[in-house]
Amino acid sequence: MKKIPKREYTAEFKEQAVKRAREVGVAPASRELGLLEQTLRNWSKASQTGTLAGAGSGKPVTPEQMELSRLRAENVRLKMHVEILKKATAYFAKDAL
Repeated sequence: MKKIPKREYTAEFKEQAVKRAREVGVAPASRELGLLEQTLRNWSKASQTGTLAGAGSGKPVTPEQMELSRLRAENVRLKMHVEILKKATAYFAKDAL
């Protein structure tokens, strides 16, 4: 299984993600943004203690950038699903012969 590369998020993105999590809940917000639930929970906890920091220059994150980040994460997940299905197909095809 491939390891997903670690992504760096700006403080602005993290703040917006925490705000969204407070509005709709952690699970739905994490799916929308393409994040792991635990990551969003950690950011929420850090926000409450005032220690939430981010990487980068701190430029505001546009909705397009948020969408792009979510789509990249979804693309990685779907590629993993395709690999699993290919292996399962090969296994069952070999078994049927």
